[in-house]
Amino acid sequence: MNQTKYIFVTGGVTSSLGKGIIAASLAKLLQARGYRTTIQKFDPYINVDPGTLNPYEHGECYVTDDGAETDLDLGHYERFLNVPTSQANNVTTGRVYLSVIEKERRGEFLGKTVQVIPHITNEIKERMQLLGNSGDFDIVITEIGGTVGDIESLPYIESVRQLVWDLGEGNGIVIHLTLVPYLAAAGELKTKPTQHSVKTLMESGIKADILVCRTEHELSDELRQKLALFCNVKREAVIQAIDASTIYEVPNLMLEEGLDVVALKKLNLPKKNVPDLKNWNVFLHRLKNPKNTVNIGLVGKYVELQDSYKSILEAFIHAGAINETKVNVVSVHSEHIDAENVADKMRGLDGVLVAPGFGERGIEGKIEAVRYARENKLPFFGICLGMQMAVIEYARNVLGYKDANSTEMNKGTSHPVIDLMEEQKNITEKGGTMRLGAWKCKIKKGTLAHAIYGQTDILERHRHRYEYNSDFADELEKAGLVSSGVNPDTKLVEIVEIADHPFFVGVQYHPEYKSTVANPHPMFVSFIEATVRAKKK
Repeated sequence: MNQTKYIFVTGGVTSSLGKGIIAASLAKLLQARGYRTTIQKFDPYINVDPGTLNPYEHGECYVTDDGAETDLDLGHYERFLNVPTSQANNVTTGRVYLSVIEKERRGEFLGKTVQVIPHITNEIKERMQLLGNSGDFDIVITEIGGTVGDIESLPYIESVRQLVWDLGEGNGIVIHLTLVPYLAAAGELKTKPTQHSVKTLMESGIKADILVCRTEHELSDELRQKLALFCNVKREAVIQAIDASTIYEVPNLMLEEGLDVVALKKLNLPKKNVPDLKNWNVFLHRLKNPKNTVNIGLVGKYVELQDSYKSILEAFIHAGAINETKVNVVSVHSEHIDAENVADKMRGLDGVLVAPGFGERGIEGKIEAVRYARENKLPFFGICLGMQMAVIEYARNVLGYKDANSTEMNKGTSHPVIDLMEEQKNITEKGGTMRLGAWKCKIKKGTLAHAIYGQTDILERHRHRYEYNSDFADELEKAGLVSSGVNPDTKLVEIVEIADHPFFVGVQYHPEYKSTVANPHPMFVSFIEATVRAKKK
């Protein structure tokens, strides 16, 4: 194939319709037909990346191997496709403007007045084609964040219009995702919002090639005909996206609707073979037919918003399926835990995961949760800040260092078992300056971590400023908190564990970022396995 083909996914009527899931499902089908496919996300906000956003604002911040702090949709792309994403897969308005302003300061525009058209749109188009120009992909799917008609989305919509025109017939198509709401009082589905949304898109000079309609009820043939007629698309290009019990059903639903076939036809590409979703459906079967159930307490401080821990929740789904176990995640707000009520809060739980986070709010509650899990032999898994809390808890309650803490929470502690990383001490800017991306870790043989991974050398993704203070490692190790994984270059402790326990592991990195349907993360798989075992005992 000579030319990379492009698919643009826009959204209308309302946000949060699931553009990312539709894009990931289509990519999965095209990949299963033998096409090298990738997805990228263009976000209309002015932050340079989501790294400085509060999880309540935008859900979790997802991190790639190359250290990009990105939108959580990239997590869906990786989980569905099992292909790593990178810095190039997520672009924000902030990044676009920053780049254009830097070029202007360097004098690259030769004295021209810098404007949205052509300078901003050219920058966007360049970035839209970056992955396609690499020669690694046959098809690039680009998801445009926000909703058609938003002021901030306008430069992206205009860039799509120009790029589809530049690429020429059959090389770029637009999929428009909209809502077909059901009015209970009238007892019918309404197409008017979709018609208006398509009209708004057309006013920007873009004709939708395929219409994907989110709906709670089946679309009748009559309704599809009506949408085709009023929205100027072929009848076969009106695709129903009905609510599913799990996002992992969506590729099968899109296959039934023929989304991939219509897209390939519009791109003048052969269908190749029938999509092979055998392994995917084995996973789905296990997910829907569990033999066991466990309740896992997710102890965190952003539990009010599900998306704050999106990758962790999905990793539990992957690990649950492979263990043929339904994982019920019970949110436990760490601010509401104390020494008096911890037993009550942990009642009915078969395991506990202490989640990542920043700042001192809710910290003592996390430490209490760790203590309870350690003393009561409740399977425990700590991630990032969760691992740091396990170290603090051990130093306080086993070594007897009552004021042991992280210097993030208490600068004056006489036992700073968690401290600011050396290279972080002179950094003042907050954006993109943490320890980010994939780093090496060497695992000690004979440890639980070694049994879990089955190897001594691993690469895992990080996102933190504070670390285990090696000055205390020997004392803690002698007292039973084993440092089972260490970075070979910096000697930073990455994994801690306790031997005499059903499962007690803390990791400084974020294993949830690397868990996919095809490759559930071994840490999560082992944690659920241990939880099932402990529950049966």
